[in-house]
Amino acid sequence: MPTYEYRCGTCGHTFETVQRFDDEPLTTCPQCGAPVQKVFSSVGIVFKGSGFYSTDNKSSKTPKAIMPAKDSTGDAKKDAKPASTPAPAAD
Repeated sequence: MPTYEYRCGTCGHTFETVQRFDDEPLTTCPQCGAPVQKVFSSVGIVFKGSGFYSTDNKSSKTPKAIMPAKDSTGDAKKDAKPASTPAPAAD
């Protein structure tokens, strides 16, 4: 069951409660009886297993031009020509 956080707009009291998804949200502060609101915050998500990266489980419909071609050693092939040596400076 998820934990929900509530905050009272009158007294500022913040509290958490464990509720089912189908439970009605709380409406009153346990300290002063004023109306409360749910507090929404970011949650931590951990992806485990394979299939969560752009290189995992690609379908054959994906264009291969995105990934550089690899030679037999597993290194990316170099399409550029080797750098030429610079000409000696004229004096």
